[in-house]
Amino acid sequence: MTATVASHRKPRQHPLAALTGGGSRSARTARTAATLALAGAATAATGLEGTAQAAHRPTPAQVKDRIDALYQEAEVATQNYNGAKESADTAREELSRLQDEAARRTRKLNAARTELGTLAASQYRSGGVDPTVRLLLSADPQRYLDGAAVLERTGSHQATAVAGYARRLGSVRQVRQRAEETVERLADTEDRLKKHRVTVVHKLGAAEELLHRLTAEQRQRMAARDGARSGPGQGRTDRGTGRGDGPLDGIPGGAGAAAAQAPSPRAARAVSFAYSALGKPYVWGATGPSAYDCSGLTQAAWKAGGVALPRTTYTQISSGPRVARSQLAPGDLVFFYSGISHVGLYVGDGQMIHAPRPGAPVRIAPIDQMPFAAATRPA
Repeated sequence: MTATVASHRKPRQHPLAALTGGGSRSARTARTAATLALAGAATAATGLEGTAQAAHRPTPAQVKDRIDALYQEAEVATQNYNGAKESADTAREELSRLQDEAARRTRKLNAARTELGTLAASQYRSGGVDPTVRLLLSADPQRYLDGAAVLERTGSHQATAVAGYARRLGSVRQVRQRAEETVERLADTEDRLKKHRVTVVHKLGAAEELLHRLTAEQRQRMAARDGARSGPGQGRTDRGTGRGDGPLDGIPGGAGAAAAQAPSPRAARAVSFAYSALGKPYVWGATGPSAYDCSGLTQAAWKAGGVALPRTTYTQISSGPRVARSQLAPGDLVFFYSGISHVGLYVGDGQMIHAPRPGAPVRIAPIDQMPFAAATRPA
């Protein structure tokens, strides 16, 4: 009975059988439909993925915005680098001065020590060396210098010699202590210098990589949108002129007009210098004469006018009284971005001369090109 029932029982089909083969015509039809449905779903998913990738691909305008942002970040790091370099240079000069001063004072100290030695020899010949002088000439003469009672037990000549030696010994130690502190400060500053240098190189490298992803035509359009002017025919002076004694010597066209409108002869000479620098390359950290960064250019321009500006944008903004945007005159320093990370030299008619970024030489550009922050008139 059990065997008979088993022979008529319909075999159980595996749930995946409809997709793996076997079965009736209707089952095969179902399998075909399911396969087509899965294939369609896969194709749709691939299409959606491709659409998503295309949607996330940046446009040339977005690439330009990112490049501009990287250059601006690099400029911030460049100004930090310039400030650290200025501090390092100052520390090196101070260290050199302290070393020279320590050497001079050491010579005087040795002369005082020789005088004490002569005094000791004289005392020895006359009957023995005073214990005070013997102690002074020992390995650690400082032990007795802290007490004034020593001088009271000596003769006037010996007291004068001991006091002179003590004074010189103390001054040498002070100078050497300042030199040691300067060495430590210099080491810290050089560490910051290296970090800022790495940041600048990284930012500029990233910007260049993005720039190379654009086609030549896109790069040309991007440069055209900058609205910058440079080179002959755009107010640039001849390389052999524009550096004369007078502010208008050899300055054609717009340069002469800008210099004539400057509020002072010094400002006129600064304008003259800026025009003569048109077309020179931007190099971060450079102060001329063959290349400049933004604050290096303004520093060099005003140096030609007889005014010594500090090195960075952060310090140049305090080099004179603030000027309202509506009151700008040729020669004024114009600063940009909330962090005061870029500076140019105003030349009139809403234009400035500035060193923009790597690959963009010193040029004339509208001050509206970047977020205006402040303006200063160097004195």
